[in-house]
Amino acid sequence: MRTDKHANNIVPFSSDAELNPTSLPNIVLSSDASKQRIEELQKFVQEVMIKGVDYGLVHGFSKPTLLKPGAEKLCDVFGFSKTAEVVNRIEQWDSGIFSYEVKTTLIRKDNGIVEAEGLGSCNSKESAFQQQDPYTIVNTVLKMAKKRALIDAVLSATRSSGLFTQDIEDFPKQSKNKGSDDLATNVQLQTIFRLVSEIDMQTDVAKEMMKITFGVERSTQLTKKQASDFIQDLLHLKEAYKEVRE
Repeated sequence: MRTDKHANNIVPFSSDAELNPTSLPNIVLSSDASKQRIEELQKFVQEVMIKGVDYGLVHGFSKPTLLKPGAEKLCDVFGFSKTAEVVNRIEQWDSGIFSYEVKTTLIRKDNGIVEAEGLGSCNSKESAFQQQDPYTIVNTVLKMAKKRALIDAVLSATRSSGLFTQDIEDFPKQSKNKGSDDLATNVQLQTIFRLVSEIDMQTDVAKEMMKITFGVERSTQLTKKQASDFIQDLLHLKEAYKEVRE
């Protein structure tokens, strides 16, 4: 009968004397260096990134959500180039079902090393698309998947998940205040259109702001109270832009 230590395919744990401490991974950054990096990132967010453009606040959540313009800005400041690849797709033209999974890769420009990869998926059966013709939103679904992959990769590469969150489409919509269900007036809507134009805000960004804060896709779906709040946000943005330009 075999009595050696490898009998029955059982390999015993090494004794303490056999362990090699130098084989264990070391902390690359000191606590001071790590703290400094976090502080620099927070300072960049506060001084350079713009609320409502680069990130948005979601009612009921402590952390803001990172938006596509903000993710691209972080890529630039950290020196990342990016590539996107569709790794899985479903295109059922007969039934109108479309789904895409995208992988975004962030590469350091200084040495060509892959810093992080992110995955994002989107499909035409999501609640945001239920009232739309699936055949007209194919490109929108693909772009949404690419955006989610980008944000996922950026959060990982910049270690900023402590500052931001993502997947705003899955957050619960803000409930309407009692007694404020009347829809926005024409004057309010015209004011919103004027302010959006004055600050050169892209339509997609304005829509995303409304979706984040109020859970609606179009300004005509805003209540009077929501429209008033949105106008105040746009006025604050206008003031911020004016200070930056001056």
